[in-house]
This record gives sequence, structure tokens and C-alpha cells, in this order.
Amino acid sequence: MPQKLSARKDVPVNETWDLSLIYPSDSGMEADLKKARVLADEMVRDFEGKLKTSEDVSKVLKLYEELIKAVTLVSNYSELAVSVDYTDEKNQDRYGYVESFTSKIFTDISFLENEILSLDEDIIRGAAKINPACAHYLEDLLRSKPHMLSADAEKALTAYSPVLGAPYSIYENMKMADISFDDFTVNGKSYPLGYSLFEDHYEYEPDTEIRRSAFEAFSKEIAKYQNSTATVYNAKVRYDKITSELRKYDSLFDYLLFNHKVDKALYDRQIDLIMEKLAPHMRKYAALIKKIHHLDKMTYADLKLPIDPGYAPKVTIAEAQEYIEKGLAVLGPDYVKMVKEAFRDRWIDFAQNVGKSTGGFCASPYGRNSFILLSWHGQMSDVFTLAHELGHAGHFKACNSAQSVFDTDVSLYFVECPSTTNELIMANYLKNTNDDPRFKRWVLSNIVSNTYYHNFVTHLLEAAYQREVYKLIDEGKTVQAPVLNKLFKETLEKFWGDAVEIIPGAELTWMRQPHYYSGLYSYTYSAGLTIGTQVARRIENEKETAVKDWMKVLSAGSTLDPVGLAKLAGVDITTDKPLLDTIDYIGSLIDEICELTEKIGD
Repeated sequence: MPQKLSARKDVPVNETWDLSLIYPSDSGMEADLKKARVLADEMVRDFEGKLKTSEDVSKVLKLYEELIKAVTLVSNYSELAVSVDYTDEKNQDRYGYVESFTSKIFTDISFLENEILSLDEDIIRGAAKINPACAHYLEDLLRSKPHMLSADAEKALTAYSPVLGAPYSIYENMKMADISFDDFTVNGKSYPLGYSLFEDHYEYEPDTEIRRSAFEAFSKEIAKYQNSTATVYNAKVRYDKITSELRKYDSLFDYLLFNHKVDKALYDRQIDLIMEKLAPHMRKYAALIKKIHHLDKMTYADLKLPIDPGYAPKVTIAEAQEYIEKGLAVLGPDYVKMVKEAFRDRWIDFAQNVGKSTGGFCASPYGRNSFILLSWHGQMSDVFTLAHELGHAGHFKACNSAQSVFDTDVSLYFVECPSTTNELIMANYLKNTNDDPRFKRWVLSNIVSNTYYHNFVTHLLEAAYQREVYKLIDEGKTVQAPVLNKLFKETLEKFWGDAVEIIPGAELTWMRQPHYYSGLYSYTYSAGLTIGTQVARRIENEKETAVKDWMKVLSAGSTLDPVGLAKLAGVDITTDKPLLDTIDYIGSLIDEICELTEKIGD
């Protein structure tokens, strides 16, 4: 039975990350804030209204590069501290102070891009030759020229950025600091409930009555906040729409996909093919869960049940490290060295505590190591999550080391590829360590239920729903809770058909995902995993040759667009083939799990 969450001050220090790896104390942060202020003042004094030559552009961008490095460290230091405890008033105050301070800096230097773009294109390209570190930045700037506003308008938008970016902060604070859950009771026994406890424990609980009761209790509580959450989300998507119009994009989708460097055809393909082609395979998987667990019916609350809960071992953090080191050894000794450092030097926040963000993420501030957040429950799914986040760490360790800070803003279309590739490499390792049918089924079911379900179903359904939301917004409409509930329920019904009963509370799933506050993010998980599936299979078959190609991809950063990065990895995403092959592969895994189940006799 899960325990009530502890306060942050009461969790073991060795289960928390060490933010002193960014700054030993707040004085280091203050020094970098002062440095950023000095650099901004120098940029304004020496270059505002004075940019004339390629040399001028090169010089000002060198200052800008150093400013970005300093602000990146400061922002990560304050944001990461908040993310592990939204109830900590000191961290909230520091975060607000940093946000206000850096917003003023970027407002003061907002002249930069407009004044560069006012120059002759030959001058701009000349600056790229003088200072190659800024070459891709300048190419991207030229690409964005048709969508730039006047200098005064850009300055005003930058000044208002803390306010315009408030929906995400409001959502996270509401979710992590304000919503509290009462215990729920099953057969006279009381069970604690919370966001992390529900998403990381009860959704996988084999006891049907406990699992479904937890779902009902959880849904009833978050339903109380649906109108406020919808209002906050509506503000975010309306902001996106207004921005797209001000910047003269043809549609809201064109605006949101611009920085992904892919066209809408690739975005739509990712959603449409999976909704059509993967759904039959996943309905078959749902039917298998129902059969194995002897369920009276298959409901939305049952979808994350493990195939063989009695077989899945509990995993300690030390055991997870051993699994991951061995599983990712195929990527080479330098990669394993990074994994060892992550555990030894406390890059990872394992703790479960009140006020901590749910899910998992990896932050990789330029010039420092990565920082990984998750809540450790001792399950194999945690091992896959950790391998996933270490995939981000390995990616940005490579590109941050090889590229300037200007070339580390990797397209969201690709950014989830290194993480999901790691999950598959781990699965392939586990699959080959034991020929026992039950063990093999357990590994294959982990691939389906963790890697593919999470990225190709959970996030993809969110993406399909989100597309419908943005269609309404693009038409000038607004969205409130009843509309969002209806759209999410319809998306679930379309995918699952008659195989799964979409019970009350399922429609509220849109309330649980912070990705909606990052534009069109949700579809990128399946996009990255499509490439990752092909890369992992290449590595399994070709070993060193494929790994060498993959290391080049990880080091490339944003010097290539997603099509170019995939091509360097040996994958052609200009065609449907990688996605269709991946869907077929998922289907083959499910077929094999069904065959093994018949063999085992469950």
C-alpha cells in the first residue's frame, strides 16, 4: 500500500538532485544575473541603433551568446528548485524575482533581431562567416523575417512575457500546490491519494476494486477544478492564436510548427496514420489485458494494467543503475560513464514528496550536467522512464559539447527521439538476457505498455485531441470545460471503439497534461519514437556502424532539421514507410505477447 507523501524536507537527501552543481549557493546565481545585466547594458550602449557592418553583428552576437549562457543557468537554477516543491515560498519568490529580472534584460535587448534584419542580407551572411558559431542562428533569423513585428511591438511583447506566459505557471501551481486529495476507502480500508500516487501507482494496481475506486476518487476531485483549468488553458491557446495573426502566419498550425521545421503534412500524418492503423492492434492488446485479469469489462481505468503483475520484480535504485549501465553499454564507454556520473553526482531527483511535479523530465543547462526529475516507485516502468530521461541527458551532453549555445535548440519533432531510442535499446537488452517465455513476455509487454503505449497512445491521443482544439481556436472560437471534455471523450472513443468503455472521468484526462502549454508538443513523442524505432533496430542489427552514425546525430544539435537528422541516422521520414513499419512492429510485439500467453497458459 502506498504511503502518504512526505514534505520535501523529510525525504532522504541521496534521493534528491544536487542543484549546487549549477551554483554552490545563491551568490553564484546573483553573480550571473549581474553578468547578464552588464552584457545587456553593453549591447544597448554599443550597438542599439549602431549596427552597420558584418563585424558589428558578429561582435554583438558574441555578447548575446555569453548573456544566453548566464541566463540559462540562472533560469534553470530557479525553475528546477520550484519543480520539486511548489509549496516552498522561498523558491517561488526567487523564481518570480529571476523571471522579472531576466524579462527586463530581454526587453532591453529586444532591438537586436529587428536591427540585424534591417541590414542587407549580404552583411548578415558576412557576419556568419566571421563568427561561424552564429551562422545557423542567423539563417533561422532570416527565415523568420516575414513574421517579425516592429521594434516597438517586439519590445512590448518581450516586456509582457512573464504575464503572457502565466497560464503554465498558474496550471502547475493549481495542480501541484492547490489540489489536495482525501483518502478513499475500499472494503473498509483507507488509501491515500495524490497526483503522483494515482498516476504512478494506482493506474497499475492489479486489484480491480482499488484501481477503479482510485480512478473515481481522483476524477471527482480534479473535476472540481475543470472550469478554472479550462479558463487558464483557453487563455494560452488564445494567446497562440493572436500571436499567429500578429505575425502573419497563414494559420495557427503554421505558427506552432514553424520552429519544429516540419510542415503540417508530417504533423497530420503522424496523427492520422496512428489513429487509423495502430488502433486495431491496441484494441487487441486491451482485449488481452481483459482476458488475463478476468475483468468483467474493459474500462479506461484498466488500460495500464501490466500483463503479468505477479512476475514484475520490485527494482531498487541501485539495481536500476545496473540494468541501465548494461543495457546502454552498446552506446559505448563514454555513454556509460555519463550514466555512472548521473547516479554518483546526484543528477537525478527520485524522491516522492508533496508539491513535486508529476511525470518526468530532463533539463540540460548549457555548460552544466543534466538534471532529471521523476518519482521513484521501484517498478520496471521507472527504469524505462530513467533510461528515457538519460537519453535526453546523453543527447544534450553531446550537442552542448559540440555546438555553440545557438545550435542546441533542437526541433521538438526530433527531441524525443534520443530518449525513446534508449527505451528500446534497454528493452532489446532485457529481451536477449533470458529465453524463459514468461520473462520474454514480461519484457515485450514492458515495451508495449511503457514505451509504445506512453508515446504512441497516451501522447498521440492527446495530440489528436489538441488538433481539434486548435482547429476551433483557428476558427476564432473559444474552448471551455464542456467543449474540452467532449473533444477528449470523442478522441478516446474513436481510437478505442467498442474495445474499451470510456467511463466518467476519462474525459477529464486533458486536465492532467502540462505539454498543452508548450504548443504542439504531444505529437512529437510518437514522431521521435518513429525515428527511434528504426535507429534502435539498426543498432541491434549493425552494432558499431549504427552507433557511430547515432553519435554524429546526437552531436549535430540544431545544425540540421528533423529530416536531416533522421537521414544522418539512416531514416527517411519524407515517406510514410518508417511510421508504417513502426506500427507494424508494435502489432508484431502484441501478436508475440498473445502467442506467449497461450504458450504459458494464462
